Amino acid sequence: MNLSFKQCHYRYRSRRNSVLKDFSYELESGLTILLGPNGAGKSTLLKLAAGLLEPDRGNISLGDLSSTMRTYRKRVAWMPQHIAPVPGLTTREYVAYLGWLKGMRKADAWEQSLTALDSVDLREQQGQKVSQLSGGQLRRAGLASALVHEAELVLLDEPTAGLDPRQRRVFRDVLSEVAARVPVLMSTHDVADLARESDQVTVVDAGAVRWHGGPRDFLALSSATAEAEAAEAAYLAVLDDATARYMGN
Repeated sequence: MNLSFKQCHYRYRSRRNSVLKDFSYELESGLTILLGPNGAGKSTLLKLAAGLLEPDRGNISLGDLSSTMRTYRKRVAWMPQHIAPVPGLTTREYVAYLGWLKGMRKADAWEQSLTALDSVDLREQQGQKVSQLSGGQLRRAGLASALVHEAELVLLDEPTAGLDPRQRRVFRDVLSEVAARVPVLMSTHDVADLARESDQVTVVDAGAVRWHGGPRDFLALSSATAEAEAAEAAYLAVLDDATARYMGN
């Protein structure tokens, strides 16, 4: 199921300028990382894709145009940057509870919660209070919560922020397995660490797509030989080119 934006326009009521204007974009299968500076429109794009916001104009669809917003939201998994554990709940209860909030029957949510925890390697922590999980474990619990209702699309906003190198490694391994089953769109500032592991890279700035393509083509935008340096340099080259074109107009 492909996520598609067609000429979408969105402006926050408190802002004078639009965040997205005539925005069109189609997500491909696999893992796509979403890059861009602060204020580029990444979080707005993800919230629109998750159904948390609705465009002022335009259309957002997931494979078809027939879903109501309520049905659409059930088809999409959303993991925000900041995950708030529910006090008193165990890890399994937390995942099942969020599945229930997505419209699952309680019995189904409870049964599927263990499968979701298995998928992120948290079965052993199922009885542990979610408030006692480590930062990396809480991120994975958040991902399990996003997966429990068998969504057709997974949206992640800065999921590796604050994780140490080992936690990021575990999270990325889990994410690769998820992306093999359903499309994943993930925003990140961790350019060097994730560019080589994605299937696609999308760079947005000022509410528009400035570059989209495979990771090899992305890294080829830089002449740097070290991969980490190449990813960072390629990202900056895209933004510099977008700025130059804007100033030229």
